[in-house]
Amino acid sequence: MKLYTRRELALSSLIAVLSALLILSGFLLLRKERSTGPEPRLSLSERGLPADSFTDVFNPPEGEYTQEEMLNIALYERLNEGVVNINTTVMSYNFFLEPVPKEGASGSGSIIDEKGYVLTNYHVVKGAQQVYINLADGSQYEGEVIGADRENDLSIVKFDPQGKDLTVIPFGTSSRLKVGQKVLAIGNPYGLERTMSTGIVSAPGRPIKNEDNLIIRDMIQTDASINPGNSGGPLLNTKGEMIGITTMIYTPSGGSVGIGFSVPVDTARRVVPDLIDHGRVLRGWIDMDPIQLFPNLVRYADLPVSEGILVSTVTSGSSADRAGLRGGSRSRAVRLDSTTVIYLGGDIIVGIDGKKITSYSDFYSALEDSRPGDVVTVMVVRGKKTVELDITLNERPEGRL
Repeated sequence: MKLYTRRELALSSLIAVLSALLILSGFLLLRKERSTGPEPRLSLSERGLPADSFTDVFNPPEGEYTQEEMLNIALYERLNEGVVNINTTVMSYNFFLEPVPKEGASGSGSIIDEKGYVLTNYHVVKGAQQVYINLADGSQYEGEVIGADRENDLSIVKFDPQGKDLTVIPFGTSSRLKVGQKVLAIGNPYGLERTMSTGIVSAPGRPIKNEDNLIIRDMIQTDASINPGNSGGPLLNTKGEMIGITTMIYTPSGGSVGIGFSVPVDTARRVVPDLIDHGRVLRGWIDMDPIQLFPNLVRYADLPVSEGILVSTVTSGSSADRAGLRGGSRSRAVRLDSTTVIYLGGDIIVGIDGKKITSYSDFYSALEDSRPGDVVTVMVVRGKKTVELDITLNERPEGRL
């Protein structure tokens, strides 16, 4: 027979008491649940999700989805039908030089008005002979490109919804984006319609040069998965507002590596009215013939700076002429090629409204968001002096780029 010390007897008694307490507490909790029933299901607003933007569009089993998943699901179910799949045909030539249609680019777009206006990228519909808009219900409509902005890679396509109720993607703002802010992209990567991906704002305000060698300012960088076919689709915030238009990716492989770029929606807000009303963006212009400096020209003319825009000619009687901008001399003409003659001796533009001007891209970018009638401060090098001129802008001639 084993003998126990007082300490062992006390420890054994304590363990027995604790075990009894645990059994009693479990019994009491079970009775409470049976008497009160299961915990009531909370609505989206009660779970802390944006009540002003979402409603309980689904009723999931208790505990099946996290709050973040519920937000994603609600946003997708509310807005995915506002994203369209765009297919185009372009004109090609066969062996006998006969024009024949062939399949062109495909991409995405956002319905921005119930009348059938769709916002997409310029490169999605560039050169298209026919444009087809495919809706979420499988219906297809022929669209028409009614406005194009090559500089910001944006276009407006119009189709006739024939009385159908359309889901509209609302505009938000891109002026207050923060690194780390959650974003969602809906599009048609590789033709897989209405695919959603999520990520964050990796960096706002990126100046990115597009395939036409034009700089698009303030691009939004994101790690949300973007692939061919996403172009033109919306980049959304968690309120379900468009903050960008998915445009391009950086990739060494052809697929997404987590570096994508979207045109900021504030740019679209500015240009869309002109695209709908005029088919193009009305921009300000300095009435002059600009020539980008290059090494041979700098050496030949012994210019005081190596970067900037040489003013070859100024339109007589224009606002630029009245402001004192000087072109080159007819007696100092040099031929650049079979069609271009440069007149030396004119001002060299090195800045516009505080922005440094070194190239055509800088020059056009500095005037991109200007309007006819705006006044800009132009800094020019004139001989050995630097001069500032306040110039009232005229309208840029159509096709001048």
